[in-house]
Amino acid sequence: MKQLYNRLANFSLALIFFILPGIGISFAQGPGVFTLEECLQYAMDHNQNVLNADLEVDKQQKLIGETLSIGFPQISGYLDLNNNFEVPTSFIPAEFFGGQPGEFLPVQFSPQYGGNASLGLTQMVFNGSYIVGVQAARVFAELSTKQYQMTQIDVAQAVTTAFYSVLVNEVGLELVNDNYDRLDSLLRETELMFENGFAEKIDVNRVKVEFNNAIVSRKNTGDLLELSKQILKFQMGLPIDTDLELSGSLSDLAEELNDPVVADFEYVDRIEYSILQTRKSLAHFELKNNNSQYLPNLDFHFNVGASSASGNSSDLFSTDNWFTQGNYGLKLNIPIFDGLNKSYRVQQNKIKINQIENDFEFLKNSIDLEILTGRINLENAILDFNTQIENMGLSQEVYNVTKVKYQEGLGSNLEVIEADASLKLAQNNYYNSMYQVLLSKVELEKALGTLHR
Repeated sequence: MKQLYNRLANFSLALIFFILPGIGISFAQGPGVFTLEECLQYAMDHNQNVLNADLEVDKQQKLIGETLSIGFPQISGYLDLNNNFEVPTSFIPAEFFGGQPGEFLPVQFSPQYGGNASLGLTQMVFNGSYIVGVQAARVFAELSTKQYQMTQIDVAQAVTTAFYSVLVNEVGLELVNDNYDRLDSLLRETELMFENGFAEKIDVNRVKVEFNNAIVSRKNTGDLLELSKQILKFQMGLPIDTDLELSGSLSDLAEELNDPVVADFEYVDRIEYSILQTRKSLAHFELKNNNSQYLPNLDFHFNVGASSASGNSSDLFSTDNWFTQGNYGLKLNIPIFDGLNKSYRVQQNKIKINQIENDFEFLKNSIDLEILTGRINLENAILDFNTQIENMGLSQEVYNVTKVKYQEGLGSNLEVIEADASLKLAQNNYYNSMYQVLLSKVELEKALGTLHR
């Protein structure tokens, strides 16, 4: 009997630690009763992984703006005021002024105060890398959107699994409570029979041992149920101090368990395949960008400014001492030879594209295997579920007959305890098999790309 309690506890722990990865904490408030659909919707709005993926989409949109801004006019201003408190000295041949050859005269040409101001504009006319960069930026934004969708799918699977785990633990607690009540009743009856001389002390002790185990099992199962609720809150982004009650039960889902999962599957239905398509597009843009760098770049520039110089600081700001200057023109940059740098980058890009093609084949094979495995697991889980339905009915019948025989003095309490253990095992197997069907359906739906569509 103790082994049965341990089995139920170990199974519940396995369910909890199965769904631990990916837990995120949020700080939204608000208790309530949630259906599975409401849990999923709440998670999409509050789970931090989903929120960060959504922010990444916004960040990529800003990246598009950053890339586009490079092609807009670039305007800059410049102002320089200086005081040459030690005026530089230059030397000129003395013979320019009638001196001896080989001699030099120190002179100072610069005034003490000087100033320069300018305004410059640069406009890109043609740049192949810029054109490709704008196109690639939009694809990067598309990639972030798909990664956001993949995060939603992962969170949906985690929340669904956690939701079912809570339901299983609720059923487990009901089973433990029922077993506690049965053993409590059996213990009282056995003690009464012992007092009247119809049972032995060993019969009382045997039931007492099982009853003590039931007390411990009831507390442990209650703790496991509470822990599974906390995990579901984590997955949803719901604060752990918020009351959470679930609407629905495993029994409500029983009618759906035998419904086959049917879907017209296309590889592109899997978000991983779609993301790989986007990565392939980015690889082609990278190749296109490196090829475009063989083309010349053309820029237009326009500059206007003024400069001033004076030996008196007050004259520096006089408009009469400022002299304007300006120019405009085109700048053409023609790449000629870079030591084969671009050529090697292009070759790397082509290799990367070939690698992605291999990734496509590997992903297709993986998806095919996942779908095949998912269908087999679901079929086996449904078969086991139907078997456990029959076993539970038979075990209940055996227990009822054994209990009546014991009460009429035709059987021993050992037979009742064994029948109770068989009934508890059949009930536990029934709900565990139901849970396995639900999990198998979730895994197959994810393999088919229909989860959280």
